[in-house]
Amino acid sequence: MKLDERKRLVLRAIVEDYIASALPVGSRTIARKYRLGVSPATIRNEMADLEEMGLLEQPHTSAGRIPSDKGYRLYVDTLMQRINLSLDELRQIREIYERRTQEIEALIQETIKVLCDTTNYMALVLGPGVSATPVKRIGLVPMTEKSAVLVLVTEAGFVANRLLEVPEGIREEDLYHISGVLSHHLQGLTLDRLSLTAIRELYNELARYRSIVEQTLEILSGICASQESERVWVGGALRILDQPEFRDIDKAKAILGLIEDVNLLRESVSNFRGKSGVQVTIGVENDLEDLKDCSLVSATYWMGSKPVGTVALLGPKRMNYSKAVAVVEVVEETLSEVFTKVVGA
Repeated sequence: MKLDERKRLVLRAIVEDYIASALPVGSRTIARKYRLGVSPATIRNEMADLEEMGLLEQPHTSAGRIPSDKGYRLYVDTLMQRINLSLDELRQIREIYERRTQEIEALIQETIKVLCDTTNYMALVLGPGVSATPVKRIGLVPMTEKSAVLVLVTEAGFVANRLLEVPEGIREEDLYHISGVLSHHLQGLTLDRLSLTAIRELYNELARYRSIVEQTLEILSGICASQESERVWVGGALRILDQPEFRDIDKAKAILGLIEDVNLLRESVSNFRGKSGVQVTIGVENDLEDLKDCSLVSATYWMGSKPVGTVALLGPKRMNYSKAVAVVEVVEETLSEVFTKVVGA
């Protein structure tokens, strides 16, 4: 949609004033605060045109206007001024990550804290999935004469336990031997990099235990394909309820329902996994009906050229997009660097 320069200035002023105040914006406010060089009457006419174009809305209880989803979208795409974080903010982010370069679980928790503290919005981090992070430990734990538990632990802190059948004649010593071979071939590898050569070597070295090898590979494949291979961390959930928009009880309930069902949030955030750059979805652009009053700012973080997770901020549509985009961008870049170093990619 093409706007003349005056309409662009009026729309940007209304969006930014509404973001700051959470109050509908009138023509006199724009004329007084933004000095566009035209009268309130002229601004009022421009606002009427913008409303007719679907970029502004008029709450029934107010003479002022607020941006529509379409207006926010135009603002983010063409009118928003990109900002850089202050040197102090950048230094604080770097220092936090430098303290946590060896524990990925702690790294994710620090990421949540950074996102929340610098924006005061709700933060989400997706992944890394089990298939994208190296195996830290894998082995078989005897349970009964006919069963054992396969235990998998990844460097990202993912833990899985699965029961498998032990064929007759297999002793505890055999299970410990199998565990040693599995560790030798799989430790340090990501499951999505498990080559046919490695699988062939497992079968050759454990030829006597073919049934256990087959069950192990089937279990690992199932773990990678299941939803539990992706984790979602949520922080600052109650901060979004501090926003004026969510003083409405129905809107608050909708958000609280999403917080309780992290699977829904996981699906919304994972839609953008693998895309480069910061993604912004506004109101009705979100898949979930309960997010129609929210905006989501997200970015994929990487291990080299491989996408391994997503960082995101969830806030009201009246969020400070310039700040949110800048924070997500810096956190994604820093997390990608640190994650690559931790995993040894």
